[in-house]
Amino acid sequence: MVATTLAAALAQAVGVDFEVPDGGETIPLSGFAVVTGFFSAVGIVIAGALLRWSARPAERFVWTAVSLTAISLVPPLLSGANTATTTALLGLHLVPATVMIPTLARSLRTRTD
Repeated sequence: MVATTLAAALAQAVGVDFEVPDGGETIPLSGFAVVTGFFSAVGIVIAGALLRWSARPAERFVWTAVSLTAISLVPPLLSGANTATTTALLGLHLVPATVMIPTLARSLRTRTD
């Protein structure tokens, strides 16, 4: 959550407005933290379920998480936001993925080895 919010703040500092065309509202920094926290918790639940019910939880988790991350890139592309906002949103989807996926996969390997 911290890494994503800091990256969003940095993007704002260099001029990204995070304005969503439908309704003209701007995504607040706190919104990035809340959404990242929620989906990180979802990832933890998925990892826990795989640890319990899968013979290869780390491999299955990485496959599932990478697939869900790829799917999460679609809404920013369809949002109609300007190029800077779309690019920043795509990057901000990848920030928590690069933190959470390896961390959770490592913890699943440690527990099953």
